[in-house]
This record gives sequence, structure tokens and C-alpha cells, in this order.
Amino acid sequence: MPAPLSPARTALAAAVLASTAGLLAACGPGGSPSGGAAPTVTVTSTAPAGGGTAAASSSATAGGSAGTGGASGGGAAACATSDLKVSTGQGNGAAGSVIVPLQFRNTGTASCTLFGYPGVSFVTGVNGSQIGASAGQDPATPRRPVTLAPGGTAHALLQVAVAQNFPAAKCRLTTAHLLKVYPPGQTAPRYVSYTASTCANPSKAVRTLMVQTVQPGAGGS
Repeated sequence: MPAPLSPARTALAAAVLASTAGLLAACGPGGSPSGGAAPTVTVTSTAPAGGGTAAASSSATAGGSAGTGGASGGGAAACATSDLKVSTGQGNGAAGSVIVPLQFRNTGTASCTLFGYPGVSFVTGVNGSQIGASAGQDPATPRRPVTLAPGGTAHALLQVAVAQNFPAAKCRLTTAHLLKVYPPGQTAPRYVSYTASTCANPSKAVRTLMVQTVQPGAGGS
């Protein structure tokens, strides 16, 4: 028959049991943390052997949801315009339009988060006037936080409609050479060279731009 536990050992055993019960209560089914935390996508950048352009990759990490321009559940602050390089990738033709990835690369020294829609419009020049209607929001992709490590890249697909397909009198056809891009949640823009025919009429009825939410990866070459 085993010897009875000393008072000190009895107290230690009770403490261990209480701690174990607390851990089990904090976990949901299958031992995973309860609370329904939403996933955050983290984009990292790995330099290829021998130098060259960094290649972006993505991995899922646990984290809470974030509002437009807010911090991610992982604690990364919203990406400031000053820490982003914005460019366009290779466009692909679609029915009556071209789909172009707007690419956002984190040039800062800390991770940051993009969430939601960028603001996009054609303009006459840096600090110039807007041409036509600004881009509408295409709901084809869900909003989700995308956290960029330094050097990481995310993208938002921009649809540029063929302006010549609109009635000439309503469209007021013109040629634009510059996109004004506001990263999600930011009030300072970046300017990106992009030449296309567009409608000078600001009416949404002849809108030539539609943009999707920011997603992981470069979205094209």
C-alpha cells in the first residue's frame, strides 16, 4: 500500500491539477485555442541564391481580424505609404478590359499590414487633377489582413475597361498616363506610370476602373 503523501506534496499535486484544468478550459475542441480568432496571411520575402530580385512567399499565421488601415491580430501596424513601393505587374486581357495587378512591396524595416481596398484613379500628373471616375470596389475577393515582412509583396487586381466600348458622347475619350494609388487606410498616395485610354466624364456610368481587395503575393510578373 503506497505511503500517504506529505502535506507539501499534496498541495503541489492540487496546484498541478488546477493548472491543467485551466489549460483545458482555455482550449476548444481538439485542443485548439477557443475564441474563433481569424487567420492573418503573412507574406515574407526570400532572396534567391546568387542575388537578384526577392521572391515573395506566403504563410498563414494565427491572428485576429483588423479594420481598414488598422493593425493585424499579430500586432503589425498598418502599412504607411512611405514604407511601400507601388508598381504594376503584367496585365492580362479579359472580355472588354485588361486585368493588371497593383503590387505593394514593403520597403520598411518592420512588418506591416494591408487590409481592404486601395483607392485608385487616373490623374493628369503628380498632384494633378483626377481624370474620370475613381475605381469602383469589386467584391470578387474577400477582405483579409495581409501582413508584409520587410521585402514582402501583396497585390490588388485592377480592371481597366476598354474606354472605346462606351458611347463616345458620354465617355469623352482621352488618354491617361498616371495612376494615383492610395494604400488601404492611408491618406498619402503613390503615383504609378500606366498609359491607357479612359473616359474623362466623371460619371460612374462610364467608369473604366474597378479594383479588388489586397491579397497575398505579387499577382503576376
